[in-house]
Amino acid sequence: MKIVIAPQAFKGSIGALDAAKAAEQGALKAFPKAEVIICPVADGGDGTLETLVEGSLGQIKSITVTGPTGRQTEAEWGAMGDGRTAVIEMARSSGLALLKLEELDPLNATTYGLGEIISEALSQGFRKFIIGIGGSATNDAGAGMAQALGVSLLDKNGIELPAGGGSLKRLHAIDLSKMDPRVSESVFLVACDVNNPLTGPEGASAIYGPQKGATPELVDQLDDSLAVFAKIAEQTFGRDISNIPGAGAAGGVGAGMMAFLNGELRSGVDIILETVSLDSKLESADLVITGEGGMDYQTVYDKAPIGVARMAKKHGIPTIGISGMLGRDFHVVHDYGIDAALSIVNGPITLEAASANAANLISEAVEQSLRLISIGITMGKYLFHKNHVDVTGPVNSCNQRMLYISGSTRARY
Repeated sequence: MKIVIAPQAFKGSIGALDAAKAAEQGALKAFPKAEVIICPVADGGDGTLETLVEGSLGQIKSITVTGPTGRQTEAEWGAMGDGRTAVIEMARSSGLALLKLEELDPLNATTYGLGEIISEALSQGFRKFIIGIGGSATNDAGAGMAQALGVSLLDKNGIELPAGGGSLKRLHAIDLSKMDPRVSESVFLVACDVNNPLTGPEGASAIYGPQKGATPELVDQLDDSLAVFAKIAEQTFGRDISNIPGAGAAGGVGAGMMAFLNGELRSGVDIILETVSLDSKLESADLVITGEGGMDYQTVYDKAPIGVARMAKKHGIPTIGISGMLGRDFHVVHDYGIDAALSIVNGPITLEAASANAANLISEAVEQSLRLISIGITMGKYLFHKNHVDVTGPVNSCNQRMLYISGSTRARY
């Protein structure tokens, strides 16, 4: 039997790699001879950095950068084991979590620190970037990021604009003459899971501005500023990026990534699963185990376990989902490729205790679920033999694959 284990982090409890290792231990207790492939995954949000770096035997690096309010802050980024790919979570340098409530300032908050990390990674030889842009405290369309990379944003008098989205209302010209030439040598994949345009009632300022501290009056001001940016950007780059789905992500950083870096906005799950080569790992697999901290109706909105299950279904492989808890309407995941879902919690327990004991709970849950499959295999062999059923033919569906595992001598259990 070949089992692929591909969980994401159980937020607040255990990282994706450790969760995968724990699940592997449980699987091998039930099927000691199984071939087990672990493949930690993420969805582009929290935990993406650690998942990709640890899974590829890379390195997490630290750098002092300009935070969203201009204050120096320590930020982390990742160097994947291939020595070519840098992983950056925008929230580490320009995120809401870095600020106290009274520090929120969407008019002046800057993405300059994000650009500083990109510049550092370029200096270390990286030319492929995976950038998650969730959790930002900014509304500057990536203007600060661009300035950190040598772009000049000028008013009508040729004076450089100060930090923040509010100043973009005075933008008159974009000067690319001193932009870091290494940017054009690089590929930027942007993990973006929202479809908002840059401006308007569904745009960056209207939808996400209030959570960053914008009053209704500030929302209008910021939206006007982004409209000016879109106009000047179109004149500069010959491309209208304002209405491309995702342009409004992270206070317009989606638009800035496309304009300044020629970035490609894609689903975070798709980027991660492609990067970890999950599709090739699924070849000839008999079972997939995925998981996350809490599984409920929100899981189906392109969270990592659904991405894993969707890819498994293309191969006709059944998928088990494990989680710290099964929440509201969790059963909808069955309609999206997760054939069985179960909680790792095996009795009354506090959240703190469950988090502290997550590895053991995961291992035990996987072991017991696979022991049920083992019973099915034993019963299947008996029934197939009793009824003289031929199971030597090809596997044509997920259900047939499970029957095939049960009765065929080719199953590696």
